[in-house]
Amino acid sequence: MIARLGALLATTALALPPTAALPQTPAPTATSVDATPLTAKWPGPYQGVPPWEKVTSAMFPAAFPVAMAEMRREIHAIRDDRRPATFQTVIEPMERAGDMMDRVGAMWGVYTSNLATKEVQALDRVWSPIRSAFNDELFLDLKLFARVKAAYDTRTKQHLNPQQLRLLERTYRSFVRRGSLLTDAQRAQVTGLNQQLSVAYNDFSTKVLADEETWIVVDDAKQLAGLPDSFVASLKAAAEERNLPGKWAIVNTRSSVAPVLTYATDRGLREKVWRAFAMRGDNGNANDTKGTIAAILKLRQERAKLLGFRNHAWLRMDDTMAETPANAKALMMRVWPAAVARVREEVADMQALARNEGANLTIAPWDYRFYAEKVRKAKYDLDESEVKPYLQLDNIVQAAFYAAGRLYDLKFIENTGQIPVFEKNVRTFVVTDTRTGRNVGIFYLDNFARSGKRSGAWATRYRGQRKFGGETNVLASNNNNFVKGADGQPTLISLDDATTLFHEFGHAIHSLLQDVTYPGLSGTPRDFVEYPSQVNENWLLTRDVLDRFARHYQTGKPMPQALVDKIEKSSTFNQGFATVEYLSSAIVDMELHDRETPVTDVATFERDTLDKIGMPKEIVMRHRLPQFNHLFASDAYSAGYYSYLWSETMDADTWAAFEATGNVWDKATADRFRKTLLATGNETDRKEAYRAFRGRDPDVTALFKRRGFPVR
Repeated sequence: MIARLGALLATTALALPPTAALPQTPAPTATSVDATPLTAKWPGPYQGVPPWEKVTSAMFPAAFPVAMAEMRREIHAIRDDRRPATFQTVIEPMERAGDMMDRVGAMWGVYTSNLATKEVQALDRVWSPIRSAFNDELFLDLKLFARVKAAYDTRTKQHLNPQQLRLLERTYRSFVRRGSLLTDAQRAQVTGLNQQLSVAYNDFSTKVLADEETWIVVDDAKQLAGLPDSFVASLKAAAEERNLPGKWAIVNTRSSVAPVLTYATDRGLREKVWRAFAMRGDNGNANDTKGTIAAILKLRQERAKLLGFRNHAWLRMDDTMAETPANAKALMMRVWPAAVARVREEVADMQALARNEGANLTIAPWDYRFYAEKVRKAKYDLDESEVKPYLQLDNIVQAAFYAAGRLYDLKFIENTGQIPVFEKNVRTFVVTDTRTGRNVGIFYLDNFARSGKRSGAWATRYRGQRKFGGETNVLASNNNNFVKGADGQPTLISLDDATTLFHEFGHAIHSLLQDVTYPGLSGTPRDFVEYPSQVNENWLLTRDVLDRFARHYQTGKPMPQALVDKIEKSSTFNQGFATVEYLSSAIVDMELHDRETPVTDVATFERDTLDKIGMPKEIVMRHRLPQFNHLFASDAYSAGYYSYLWSETMDADTWAAFEATGNVWDKATADRFRKTLLATGNETDRKEAYRAFRGRDPDVTALFKRRGFPVR
């Protein structure tokens, strides 16, 4: 179980705080609630599935102490075992331990991410620090560490295979990284810091969610000019859901904001919507997060120093492909100048178009998407609204399944009724390997935005694959925040949304295809974990997928070849914006954490850092610090947002390998990709695995070509 904690985090697109446990003494009211649906083995078919229909949030305060006691009993049995410490007597029992906690933690993760009611948020505030303390109790138990160290010190005498040796070494390193070599006083300090951080992470998430659950009311339909009819209908439905009949509600989430910024002709509305979205967590009110961020940074630096690291960035990069902050920065700053130069070209094009239309304005951040669409139409005769009617959500889901079947022999059949779900709109699919006929898992799909669900898109899994201790199948999930179509209307999504769907589905494929023995080797370094998902995006715009699944929601006719050609010709369009928007966030993240003096004035630091690197004034970071959940809802992507670019470098180079065959569906290349990189988890070093697949290290040339930047 201890080795599995890190592995579980590494499989999520946007990870949550690690699930640990609750105290030995349960809360006073815990015993009055029957927690059996949470603590019992999952019933039903497919090796058991979460019994969502029997679970309530009120059960968790009773379930956590039970799971904690079970896990403590298992770990203490390993710790107190008098047999010589070896891989078989220490590491293997640890790999078996914690199944109950895994189940409870998986379901709690869904509640805090997908069903975060006020009650759930209140529970999380209470239990997060206690769960953190128990997590440290396990990792900082000196008697347990002595057993791990003894097994590690005698590793060369145990005749271990490469996977066993790698797991033993990584387990030892994880204990050391958590503080097992520290003094008693230092370990107590680390535990205290971790508990304080867990409280701060919860505080940050709650504040951002509160701002994202606000909305802008539109009273006059004229303000909605330019917006697609289907989207306007969804805004009316959102208003009715909020008891605002006869009005329209623009919820403060990316899926609602982006269409307004892209299509609305009312510049005043665009600015109002943009400011509300860009200022999440930064309004000087009860939901302002800047003070919370400053507290987090101080705590992180104290912890890093205690653990023997220069700063938080060095701590977080101790087990990554990039290895050091300098290596990550070098890649980012190699791409940054070309991206900024492209933005200048894009702004010039937009400014000229606005001038020609008689608009007396200077391009501002709330104009960028709007005028970019106009330039796209002028340059390529391509209008995003022309594409959207062909991107019906259900069809794009089927397109993702089709590609996975053709490439990796996976078959997805929708389940109706046998598998409980936590919300009525969640869909489930039985996944089969068509080569063997074996069930490899269940896929859960939660597509729609709603109150209490955090923003963005992410993947996770409720149960991972393993062979040790009995073969298990996978319970994988994707979570999106698409705006549901009005009653009786299909849900149409943008090309960006469709790309997001393929991206998150790539994480699910990665989980479903894993073929590892030990669960402790199922996860991967953070700067590898986005790689399989980014590779999967490439098949969305293949002509085969578009011809089969991009069908007009009214006529059923496939997307015209002329429109497909326009999309392909415009593939490098607006790449300056896309790159700068993302990369500015990644650079600020690394600069924020690669320093020994914690930042106290978050707003000034953000502004000064952007000024230093020459951030174009027409663009705002994709995630400004006050709302940057990747960094401050947990440790997950802190000093690690660069990993998307690191992964995309491998992704572009991998796609070039498929293209070099003359057939991007080449089965031999797909099989090699699956066998070498997707199925192996972390059983081998990821750099070596990539070299085995490609015959060399990744080449950044493919990334520059993809984005239309001059090759340097």
